[in-house]
Amino acid sequence: MSGEILLNVNGVPQRLLVSDDDLLLDVLRRLGHTSVREGCGVGACGACTVLADGRSVSSCLARAVRYDGVPLTTADGLPEDDDVVEEFVAAAAMQCGYCIPGFVLMGHELLAENPTPTRAEIAAHLEGNICRCGTYQEICTAIEATTRRRQAERQRRSA
Repeated sequence: MSGEILLNVNGVPQRLLVSDDDLLLDVLRRLGHTSVREGCGVGACGACTVLADGRSVSSCLARAVRYDGVPLTTADGLPEDDDVVEEFVAAAAMQCGYCIPGFVLMGHELLAENPTPTRAEIAAHLEGNICRCGTYQEICTAIEATTRRRQAERQRRSA
């Protein structure tokens, strides 16, 4: 069965026809969102992560029809001066880069839930994402640096 849905991706609403079994990953890729990647196809690696109303979703498992009208964020929808991305670059938290969009979005989700996570809490939150290049330490360092950066910004604003 097919039907029309409204996908609101990175603040841009788009009406499109999808079938009941179309995966969110495939629909987003068709729309040109290349930061959403298929790694494992079973929701175990995090490469396909998107944020649905701020919550992480494995788009390789999610049916697109379930996200009709739900605000979605992909890594390619983040602003150029995104603090998490800047700290990933500063920490050299990538090698091939394939997994990084999912890690960045997971970092955003974590910091929205817990603005001052410990390193252990960061590692636990990222547990479902896989980096085959092994840059986990740098990824955790980048999220810690984002935490410090945001704390300094809050202090500056309150002073």
